[in-house]
Amino acid sequence: MKERLFSGIQPSGSLHLGNYLGAVKNWTRMQDEYEPIFCIVDHHAITAPQDPEVLAKKIIEVAKIYLASGIDSEKSTIFVQSDVSAHAELGWILNTVARMGDMEKMTQFKDKSAKEGAERSTVGLFDYPVLMAADILLYDTVVVPVGDDQRQHIELTRTLARRFNERFGEIFVVPKGDIREEGMRIMGLDDPTKKMSKSASSEYNYIALSDAPDVIRKKIMKAVTDSESTITYSEDRATVKNLLTIYSLLSEKSIPEIVEMYEGKGFGDFKRDLAEVVVDFISPLQERMQAFSDDDVRKVLRVGAGKANVIAAKKLSDVKRVMGLGVCD
Repeated sequence: MKERLFSGIQPSGSLHLGNYLGAVKNWTRMQDEYEPIFCIVDHHAITAPQDPEVLAKKIIEVAKIYLASGIDSEKSTIFVQSDVSAHAELGWILNTVARMGDMEKMTQFKDKSAKEGAERSTVGLFDYPVLMAADILLYDTVVVPVGDDQRQHIELTRTLARRFNERFGEIFVVPKGDIREEGMRIMGLDDPTKKMSKSASSEYNYIALSDAPDVIRKKIMKAVTDSESTITYSEDRATVKNLLTIYSLLSEKSIPEIVEMYEGKGFGDFKRDLAEVVVDFISPLQERMQAFSDDDVRKVLRVGAGKANVIAAKKLSDVKRVMGLGVCD
């Protein structure tokens, strides 16, 4: 038996190059090594206001990105979170194990609520990490590939699993995060101190996977660089480091090789070439997405939900049994 892997992406905003390089690209590499479960986490998306029609379209779009990127529905279970009700039920149960002290340490809530004001932030946003723990623990997940910004949430998941097990017996597998340096944090094109974000206020922060070639070229040419004229890789040159990382991950060329290619050349040449590298990646991806009809995708998601429900129902039944719940089941 292969170890089980779980991860997911919210169907909100525009999925971008950072989502692909930081998550989906690694998932495609890992699906042969593990038993993978990839979720579209729509319950997490509604912790912020969503237009219902747009949300429904985004769910299908994310599924198409999964499939077009190389996630194989024969190898991987792909489903929508809200189609497996055990996520919400286990989330509530884990709320009775989580403590306010745990939750008040979550820096991501502090960061996100600061934008709108804590008083206007939803309880769902505050409680997001507990639902994430339920997502993971339902499936006896061993490995969770996540970005560095989710490290704290994985630690909370581990804490809740151990706390539950100590009280009720060995029910949950204590998972581990798989946090990889390469591609882990693709930074904004307009601000290399912040991650590329689908909720960024400026469209020049990110390259959306739906962007047209001319839009991609314009965004790359406008990408912030520094005052130096040479193209070198250095931790102190965050803007150039970010662009070189994108170039390397999409072209499969090493960063030293790319630096050597542009010795004696300026940022104009470098950016023009980088733009074409990005276009050469995204255009075929978009073509593959268009090859999947909405009905094709819904069929994949229904089959995936069926598989996920079988696993999740068994785990939830075990949880309720040891807690003295579900006596009529």
